[in-house]
Amino acid sequence: MTYADGNVGLAFALVIGAGMATCIGSCLVFCTSLANSRLLAGSLGLSSGVMLYVSFAEIFSAKSVAAFEEHYADDPDGEGKALRMATFCFFGGMACIAALNWVVHLLEKLANPPPPRASIELATATPVVSGASVKADAPEEGFGDVSINGSVVLSVTPDAESSRRCLSNEAVRVETGARTGDTELTVPENVKEIMDRDDHHAGLNKMGIMTGLAIAIHNFPEGLATFVAALAEPKAGAALAIAIALHNIPEGICVAMPVYYATGSKWKGFFWSFLSGVTEPIGGVVGYLILWNSVTPLTYAIMFGLVGGMMVYISLRDLLPTALRYDPEDRITTLCLFLGMVVMAASLLVFTV
Repeated sequence: MTYADGNVGLAFALVIGAGMATCIGSCLVFCTSLANSRLLAGSLGLSSGVMLYVSFAEIFSAKSVAAFEEHYADDPDGEGKALRMATFCFFGGMACIAALNWVVHLLEKLANPPPPRASIELATATPVVSGASVKADAPEEGFGDVSINGSVVLSVTPDAESSRRCLSNEAVRVETGARTGDTELTVPENVKEIMDRDDHHAGLNKMGIMTGLAIAIHNFPEGLATFVAALAEPKAGAALAIAIALHNIPEGICVAMPVYYATGSKWKGFFWSFLSGVTEPIGGVVGYLILWNSVTPLTYAIMFGLVGGMMVYISLRDLLPTALRYDPEDRITTLCLFLGMVVMAASLLVFTV
């Protein structure tokens, strides 16, 4: 197959649309009224169900094993070899993402050694109980340091330099938009509740970024697959792009929400979700530049096998445990996991009718 055989413009449009569907899910962070621990748990459970089902039912069985079978079509033991190779690649993907997680954790420890816990009883600071309303004296450049610790906030003045240093690990910089005087910052109580619930919320940022990285890695071959399928048969490419877009929406949620709850920044959550989706069009570009004639079944077989293992590892190692941490009584996490599987199964069945 060459580029003359298909509509390159349509192929790129489908790949971009499928990849940017992650942004639809990430837009949920802008609905502040929906920000609560139950939603976080539910969105992570839903994403786990989507990723687990598509990994086992579609990526491993329908893609990796089938591609290995095609590669070993002339071998008498082709089916057995295909299953064995797909299984090796599947667990190889788990090992890869586990090693990547270990490396990131090691680099994080080397770059940011754990600081001593700061005391919140400071002689130079005056505690003010004001719920989610925070007042701070803004310095000249328009920023103020504000402690987020339960419902107690600290009024920090420019001359309280020692207090500022002590609070460096407990404070956040907030843009006030004013040069002088008192400025009021409203922090949503529901978001604040999650940020202050326990010491685990700091790990949400890393989990969100790691999830985004894993999703970015698996979006890359999906972009390749969608691009090649659209060139070969536009209808098949469109069906694949829609299916990928449907499960990219909750994937966007599972990247954006942890980052948002960890940092309090909606735009950071949206940004990392956007980056995880950008790799899908990049996969299409690579397909355009490199795959001049065809892609061998072996390439797809290995690629999808590795990706399936990565997605399962992320779901079981990070998404589900975090969901249960914020839903300790498991009121909605398991239900949302099953719901995610149903949604993914339905999206796949639609295109078999």
